[in-house]
Order: sequence, then C-alpha cells, then structure tokens
Amino acid sequence: MTTPIKFGTDGWRALIAEDYTFANVARCAQGLIDYLLETGMADRGLVVGYDTRFLSREFAETVASVCAGNGVRAFLTQYTAPTPVVSFSVLAQQAAGAVIITASHNPGNWNGFKFKPEYAGSATDEITNRLEERIEAVETPKSHPLATAREKGLVQDFDPMPAYLERVASLVDLPLIRSAGLKVMVDAMFGAGAGYFPNLIAGGQTTVAELNGYRNPAFPGMDQPEPIAHNLSTLLAQIPAAEASVGIALDGDADRVGIVDEKGNFISTLEVFSLLAYYLLEYKGLRGPIVKGITSSIMLNKLADRYGVAVHDMKVGFKNIGPKFTEVDGVMGGEESGGFAFRGHIPERDGILSGLYILECMARTGKTPSQLIEELFSIVGPHYYHRRDVALESSKKPEIASRIESDRLTELAGLPVRGSDDIDGKRLFFDNAWLAYRFSGTEPLLRIYCEAESAEFVDRLLDAASEYLGV
Repeated sequence: MTTPIKFGTDGWRALIAEDYTFANVARCAQGLIDYLLETGMADRGLVVGYDTRFLSREFAETVASVCAGNGVRAFLTQYTAPTPVVSFSVLAQQAAGAVIITASHNPGNWNGFKFKPEYAGSATDEITNRLEERIEAVETPKSHPLATAREKGLVQDFDPMPAYLERVASLVDLPLIRSAGLKVMVDAMFGAGAGYFPNLIAGGQTTVAELNGYRNPAFPGMDQPEPIAHNLSTLLAQIPAAEASVGIALDGDADRVGIVDEKGNFISTLEVFSLLAYYLLEYKGLRGPIVKGITSSIMLNKLADRYGVAVHDMKVGFKNIGPKFTEVDGVMGGEESGGFAFRGHIPERDGILSGLYILECMARTGKTPSQLIEELFSIVGPHYYHRRDVALESSKKPEIASRIESDRLTELAGLPVRGSDDIDGKRLFFDNAWLAYRFSGTEPLLRIYCEAESAEFVDRLLDAASEYLGV
C-alpha cells in the first residue's frame, strides 16, 4: 500500500519516518515533474530549498535527483533558506516553481513538501488536486546521482539570499532603520530565518541580538517553532531585562512573524496585521484592497472604511488569499496565523519583511510598539483576541463537523448572534465581536477563534463555544 499524499492549506506534511520518507518525497517530486511536463513548464527548471529540520537537506537532494532523472534542471539552494526567500527565487530564476522541504511551524518530528508555482505563491486547490492525481499514478520515480547531475548542469547550486535582499531593500527604508538607534531582539526559533535581521539592519546605531540563531531540529524549549506567546517565554523575559525596543520572532521557515513590545508583552497577530495595514495606509499613503483570512481582525474592516478601501474575506490559507491578493492588486494580504504579504513583493507570507515594516514604522514615527498599538486603538477602539486549539481524536471529528455544518445558533453565552457565514467552518457575528470554529488544514486540531471589545467577552464566548461543540 502506498501512502496517500494529500495537500493541506500549504503543502503535504507528515511525521518523519512514518509517512514522511525518502520514497514518498521521491513520489511527490516525480508527480510534480510529471505535472510540469504536461503543462509545458518543465524546461524552466525547478527551485529546490529546505529548512533546518531533521534530514531536510537530504530530502531536498532527493527532489533534485528526481528532477535530474527526468532531465529537468534543479536550482538547489546552497544552504537552509526561509520559505519567502525560496519563493522569491522562483521569480529571480524565472523557474517553473519551487519545492520547499519544510513543515513550517509543525513540531520537530514533522516535515513537509510545499510547492510554489511560477507566480511564487502558494499552490491553489486546482493545482494541488492535479498534483495529488499525478503523485498517486507514480510507480517508480526516475532519479540521477547528484554528482553526475551537477557535472551535466542538471543540478545547479545557488545562493538565494542576494536577490532577496535586493528586493527587500527596494521596499523598506533600511538606512532609516539602521540609523534609528533601535535595540532589536530576534528569536529565530532555530529556524531558517536565522541571520537575516543582523544581515539587513545591523552596522549602524541600531543593534540586533539574536536568540536561537542556530540549527537544532528538536526545537528545544517550545512545543513547536510557531511564534506565539507560549513558545516565546525567553524572548518575553529578556526584552524588558535588556531594555530592548522590540522583539521579533520567526517561525521555522520564517514566513510568519510574532511581535513583542518593549515591555515584554506579546502583541496578538490580529493587532500586528491591523498595525501593519494602518502603517501602510496612514504613513506610507498606499491605497488598495486588504485581503484577509476569515479569522483576521474586524479592525481591518474599520480601517478600510476610514481610508476608503475594500476588504476581501477569504478561506484560511494563502492558497486562497494569495490569488485574490494578486487579482485585486492588494496593498496587503494576511491571516490570523501571523503570515502577511505586501504589494510589490510576492503573493506569499514573509515574516522577515513583516518584521522590517514594523521596524520602519517605529523608526519613522519614533514610537514604541505599545504606543503604536495605543494609536491604533484610538482609531478603531480596543480589541481583544484569543485562539484555542483543541486536539481531536479522528473518531470525534464527524460528530463535530456535523454540528458545525447544521448549527443555526441565535445566541451564545447570552449574546445575540447578529449573523453568520460558512466561508471556512463557521463564523458568528455579535455586536462588535465575532467567533469562528474550523478544523486545521495541517494538524489534527479544532481551532476556536474569538475577537471582542473586552477580554471577558472573549473568554465567555470561547467557553460557551467549547461547551456547545462538546470539546
């Protein structure tokens, strides 16, 4: 029996040595090459990158050897690289796409296979459905030894960093950041984003201290390399002790960002998304639609009304957000997980660029992160947010899914439901609040989200939703 390969919200992910094996990665690569040959794109070659996880380099070399076995050029990164850097390399190399060996923010015993097509964003459902069909049809992958493939020019090792740094420098005022005298603390979470902030902004009056800036596939001291508060205890404690200006955390493949203010308080991803949108609209004077996942903040809707721009609500996942972002020439796209895209770059999440825009905002306004959040709240009002992740046994999922699909709630926790939608799972609207529940596309979890004008309302709604769903 071959392992069924199914792509979630961003690629195929599985437990290393259980389903994530060299044989299955080779099957994925062969199916992808078959797809590229059918679509006439294969002659442009394929970028292959990888993160800091266990055997990621070796899995990437497997992909490159399958490319060579099919006579397709592979542009293999010389070292670990963030997902946005590898994605941008698709444009820089004018390639047919990129394979990235990464499980992003999943625990250390997972790995994954992401495909970024020629537009350098997440693959759509249409593309991944076709990939799944091609992968299922693979009998024996073709491969070629790397040494001879390199001699024949079928595998070319390249440095993805210079082209990416040049693009970022065209979007952000790096000299302004370097001269601002900020004291920046970065948690690379043992991931592929290590070294990028020191490279980009050190050397002037601004200083950068980097935590966990080396490879450790076990990701010690954290549940998983996801930049959320409970994984950032060291960063949260060290910022006030070191009198740092701000903390920036990157997930395992650096396509997501977490921000900590100068007092050591974690700023929620909804606040970060809203603050970045506010900065682009108010201080940089940009205009254009905002494209957001359905679990993003209603602060964005209030900002859109203020600046006369449109908002597009999409299903969670950049395979849904990215295409719409491109279609409408969005000024910014993003989702609750802390992944944001920006006009003039790629239709893909970029944690490094997100952190740089936060630093540029601080340098330009002379304000601390907490002061910037106060400024945002002075315009849109206070907002509080929390997400609960509930681990599920597979046997319970059908019952919960049926309840979500059929519910017609008119009130919850004593609060009247003013409306609902089922764009992705179920989202309920209250007076200046919303609650949503949906199944994760990458992990066996039920996620319950809530945003309201007080922390009390958030907890009250989350408790009521948990009780209603029986979790």
